[in-house]
Order: sequence, then C-alpha cells, then structure tokens
Amino acid sequence: MIYLDNAATTLKKPPAVAAAMRWAMGHAAGAGRSAHPPAMTGAEILYDTRALAAQLFGLDDPRRVIFTHNATHALCLALYSMQARRHFALSPFEHNAVLRPVVDIVRRGHKRLTILQGALWDDARLLASARQALERGADCFVLCHVSNVFGYIQPLEALDRLLAEAGVPLILDASQSAGVLPLDVSQLPSLAAVCMPGHKGLYGPPGTGLLLWLSDDAPHPLLPGGTGSDSERTDMPALLPDRLESGTHNVAGIAGLFEGMKFVQRVGVYELLRHERALCGVAAEALRDIPGIVPLLSPQPHRQSGVLSFFSRQLPAETVAQRLAEQGICVRAGLHCAPLAHTTAGTARTGTVRISPGWFQTERQMRRFAGRIARISGKESMQNLE
Repeated sequence: MIYLDNAATTLKKPPAVAAAMRWAMGHAAGAGRSAHPPAMTGAEILYDTRALAAQLFGLDDPRRVIFTHNATHALCLALYSMQARRHFALSPFEHNAVLRPVVDIVRRGHKRLTILQGALWDDARLLASARQALERGADCFVLCHVSNVFGYIQPLEALDRLLAEAGVPLILDASQSAGVLPLDVSQLPSLAAVCMPGHKGLYGPPGTGLLLWLSDDAPHPLLPGGTGSDSERTDMPALLPDRLESGTHNVAGIAGLFEGMKFVQRVGVYELLRHERALCGVAAEALRDIPGIVPLLSPQPHRQSGVLSFFSRQLPAETVAQRLAEQGICVRAGLHCAPLAHTTAGTARTGTVRISPGWFQTERQMRRFAGRIARISGKESMQNLE
C-alpha cells in the first residue's frame, strides 16, 4: 500500500506513539480526580504534554493549552467564544469546520460575515481585501494557515501585523501547518486562539487535538460538566484549562500525542517540510508529463506545503481516486470539506485529487503513484515513471 492521505490523518506513526498508549491504558487513570498513583500518573501525562506543546509553539503558560477531541472541536471552542464580536471575516480558503460554525453564529446573532477576496497563491489580493474588511468594521478574523486542498501557505505574518495594528483578534486554523511549519505564537500578537488536530502533522492518534487559548477574554465552554475543581460552583470554573475540559480526559490518546510531538521535535519541522515538499516535487514533475492531468502548483514553491492537488481532464476526481485505491494507493478526491476553497480556486466543478505524503513515504512510492496515474489516464508517459 502507498498511503498519500496524510493531510487527513497520518496513518503510520512513530512506534513510540502506540507503545505510550498501551502503557497508559494499563497505568494511568482519570487525571485531576484523585491523589492515588494511577490518577497522578494520568495528571503527569497531561501536564508533560501541555508543557511540550507550549514549548513547541512558543507559549509561556502551559495552562493555556487545552486538550480537544480534534481540530473541529478546538475551532468551535474558539469561535463560539467570539460570539460578542459583530463582524466576522474569513479567508476564502476556509474548511467547513470554520465556515459552518461561523455561519451558525452569524445567523443566530444577526451578525455580519465577510468572505475575503482571494485567489490561489495571491497574497496581495487577500491582504488588500483584509484591509477593506477592517475599514468596514470587521472585528474578528479567521485564517487557515495552509489550505487543506492546495497546500497554499497563506500570509499569516503579514495579516498578523495588519490586525495587531488595528487591535483585532485572529483565530488560526493550524490543521495543516502544526508540526510542518514553524509557528511561534509569541511572535504573532493578534492571535486569540490557535486550533490544531493531533492526528495529522503532530503524528498523534485520532481523537486528540489542541486549542491554544491566547486571548485575555474568558473562553466559552461548549460542554459544561465535572472538572474535579471548584466543585461547589454551579457554573464552570474560571481557571484554565479546567474551564474548557469537562469530563474524563483521553489520557491514552494524550500519551500518544506526547510521543508524536516528541517525534516532530526530534526530526524538526523544517526537515519534515523539506521532505514532504521534495516528494510532492517528484510527483508534480511526473504529473506534468501526463496529457490531461493538471497539477495545481504555486509559482513560488516556498508558498506551498507538502500538499498537491490535481485534476484530470478526462475522468472525475472520484473515479481517479477509486482506481488508485483498487491498486493500493490511498488519496483523497472531491471537495475535501472545503467548497469555499474550490470556489475561490475555480475547481468547484471538477474537484481535485489530493496527495499529501508524510515522513514515512518515499520517492520511489511517488514515482509508482505517477506511473499509475499515467495508466489510469490511458496516456503512458514517454519516460519510465516506475
């Protein structure tokens, strides 16, 4: 099997991830509920993982690291905490995990919503539209750091400078950048929250995620319940992380996430990004030579992460993906839960086939993948793609 769907979930993990989860299942109990050894072991796992996440992302207070079920959970915590804002502005490449909750907030509260103008790889147009939105009163922005469809690295630093000067908060969806791109929240003063999954670039297990809550405002709990603290109160505690973490933690999953993040720290985000870009480069070069195949590439390679979309002029994207699956090659096809991004890029009608290699994929696998695309297209390349 050739697995090229790491932008959805990294399937192959470092061996230490599963080992840590197995160990925690037999040794760690519910954290923050008791002082007996299994509960204290669980509490230590949680604290160590918070501290590591804070270290990786430049956060000086580990208590602001909130454990979530996934990035969608983190995004909803952040977005519904901004309900007092009156005018939301979203990048034109947002995932439905952002678009749907924002639309819900806007409809319920009779607020305003602006979708910024943009185009693939066009930073200037996005920033000009952001300036116009600020002039029209936008008071909360949301940005996906990297498009899950196209790998487009959006201009986070430039937008941060613009919003910091205006005193407007930014919620960052780091689903496709955490663990792959450097991210130091201490250098981005406009950030109110950063949301990320554990199961993608951080190489943790599914069912894990992180919210970095950076705002001085109190966040809104989505799920009130028991926390093991301030139990005499009928409302949620004010202190973090308890305010946003009711119920029993996924201690085993968090233990695995710790090992995934240790792997990222050991290898280094720059090396992980270099490897993924190199593999996508091999695939893109081969795909260009296949008639009818259109790879979507940035004219500036440093603006694209290790995610590559393409479409076929002859076959629907879903057909291409199904035929690849029948040959043991795992990709994703369609709209990728991001119809807004496809509308912006002009691929809403065709959708795309997306490949997203990770650390454990190889150049030989990329060439085999391209060879299969040539056969599926019925147009063998003149060169040996195997």
